[in-house]
Amino acid sequence: MARPRSFDEGAVLRTARDRFWSTGYAGTKIDDIAAATGLGKGSLYGAFGDKHALFVRVFDDHCATAVESARRRLEGPDSEAYERLRDYVLADAEAVIADDIHRGCLIAKAAAECAEHDAEIAARARQAFRELNAMLTACVAAAQRAGDIAEGHDPARLAGLLLATMRGIEALGKGGCDQADLRGIAETALAVLPVNS
Repeated sequence: MARPRSFDEGAVLRTARDRFWSTGYAGTKIDDIAAATGLGKGSLYGAFGDKHALFVRVFDDHCATAVESARRRLEGPDSEAYERLRDYVLADAEAVIADDIHRGCLIAKAAAECAEHDAEIAARARQAFRELNAMLTACVAAAQRAGDIAEGHDPARLAGLLLATMRGIEALGKGGCDQADLRGIAETALAVLPVNS
């Protein structure tokens, strides 16, 4: 009979996520994760499989958390949809500004590093971006129904513009761009939405 695990699985996964997030997939060694978690490599392999399996688990959990966080912030009554959309975009820019170690978005970072040679990570990143875009699209459509954003504009295209802007802000922030510029980009993206006066 297998022994019960004597460690906090969630804490280990969070620590592993932070290592991958800081140093990337290729730059992270299983020895680094073992040292950071205090577990032996045998315990890590026994609980999570090899480095790739651990990364997939961490990445999948992170994507699910990011999507759920967006859902909580973007869903709600039509009458408040534009305010939620605005708050979401501006909060994303502020989170980038507050990231003084310039880690950037783990989803975008993993996709950029791994997607070319790792179909599993590429598919999960695409799924996360599709889900985020769908929630933004629904929020734009809700703001249109409420009369805050003009009808006659494709909500999916407007959502795509916002998602691309937010990912771009994260890339610029990772490069250390000026905080005022990052805020200005977010505000400009919102300003080009066809808002009803």
